[in-house]
Amino acid sequence: MVLAGIRENGVGEMGLGGVPLGAKNKYRRMDSELTDYDGDVEQHNPLEKKINSTKKYVIACAVFASLNNVLLGYDVGVMSGAIIFIKEDLKISEFQEEFLVGVLSVISLFGSLFGGRASDVIGRKWTMGLAAIIFQAGAAVMTLAPTFRVLMIGRILAGVGIGLGVMIAPVYIAEISPTVSRGKLTSFPEIFINAGILLGYVSNYAFSSLPAHTNWRIMLAVGILPSVFIAFALCIIPESPRWLVVKNRIEEAKSVLSKTNDDESEVEERLAEIQLAVGASNGEKAVWRELLSPSPALLRMLIAGFGIQCFQQITGIDATVYYSPEIFKAAGLDGNSKVLAATVAEGVTKTVFVLVAIILIDKAGRKPLLYVSTIGMTICLFGVGVTLSLLNEGSVGTALAILLVCGNVAFFSVGIGPVCWVVTSEIFPLKVRAQASALGSVGNRVCSGLIAMSFLSVSRAITMGGTFFIFSAISALAVVFVYKFVPETKGKSLEQIELLFQNEYELPRDELQLGDVEHLVPEK
Repeated sequence: MVLAGIRENGVGEMGLGGVPLGAKNKYRRMDSELTDYDGDVEQHNPLEKKINSTKKYVIACAVFASLNNVLLGYDVGVMSGAIIFIKEDLKISEFQEEFLVGVLSVISLFGSLFGGRASDVIGRKWTMGLAAIIFQAGAAVMTLAPTFRVLMIGRILAGVGIGLGVMIAPVYIAEISPTVSRGKLTSFPEIFINAGILLGYVSNYAFSSLPAHTNWRIMLAVGILPSVFIAFALCIIPESPRWLVVKNRIEEAKSVLSKTNDDESEVEERLAEIQLAVGASNGEKAVWRELLSPSPALLRMLIAGFGIQCFQQITGIDATVYYSPEIFKAAGLDGNSKVLAATVAEGVTKTVFVLVAIILIDKAGRKPLLYVSTIGMTICLFGVGVTLSLLNEGSVGTALAILLVCGNVAFFSVGIGPVCWVVTSEIFPLKVRAQASALGSVGNRVCSGLIAMSFLSVSRAITMGGTFFIFSAISALAVVFVYKFVPETKGKSLEQIELLFQNEYELPRDELQLGDVEHLVPEK
């Protein structure tokens, strides 16, 4: 007989080891009839309503918490087209172009570093609000900038805001999400990054016919609009239970966990875990001391988290997005309208395939998606290199280059794009999670900035095709890194994930994870 753990209140059933399935037990027989557990509609309906209500509430929280990521995505997407007209209007050099594009990612590392401390002081929720305010101030300065220097000031402000927002959203979502859907929900920020990129591409195409002095300013101004939705979101979402416990607001923390978890036993376990972690923490200095002199288990976590964040960027995704017009022009595509239309196709592809990742991440697991992603990217990046080196003349080469670029962003979005943030948000112990995640975000943003600030120069030196051969080789190394250093975390509680790293990527045999029950009892 096959047994499976599902969150329902069976009555009178016998579970694993002869344990009765009472009101607080989450197991019942899959082959039992509806009447086997009383068929009591009045008992069943309230439970079903609570589960549905919980799902809707936690999804809404994840959506609202991810809105800041639209700002990052929009900036990446819109700058790819706006830079064409900024060069024409402000007469900037190629070096200034690279610096303008890449400085946002480099500066955002300061926002990420500050974000860990800020979120522990003012809370996860209000750190997201602070991120939005700083970014919107930067966007306003950029929109009104009369010179390159003023434009840079706005860019720096926007970078700090983005660093704050990118770092805190996955941490917040991981802390409020139930174990069974944590991967899917923590991937939401990547959906909104991609939605922002697509919005930026569409904005480029829509305003490209306007005079150069006007169109790039309108393109950047559109990025201010999400602030209205972010302000609304902050009025809706609750504070992270972790932060509430730090402030000794235990009942409020339990209330938040009850709204986002339909299993009361998990609520109690999560609350106890948070209280234990908060009690074990000796303050900010102790946390950084632990990170700088880590135990073997924490060192493995840092290698996995920091490494996957860096690989996400050094495979060249931001270069592919920021400089997609230059890439398509190198492939033989003529005219700004055609080039910007091709970038819209790239944006649509990137957004659609991240939705595929959301569907699969809690079913297929993190590691299989990472393998598919990095292997597929390696092939596509190599193909782009070959196309730009040997087939850059004629319609066939142009079409193939566009197809391979779209293939690269598709493989990125189905794996390492969202999974990177999921892994980083769930592998670290609670007491160091904010700061350790901040370090991962720093690595991500620094690598993004370095790639963005050097892509054109390196392409001039070794050709654009040669640059993509390098990206392909790095992507191949990412496959090896995933195999060696990133364990599978699907279906495991945050406590079990910590045990994985303590035992060199293996769970102790007495540890049971979600989905294992069906393998323990042989089928008839």
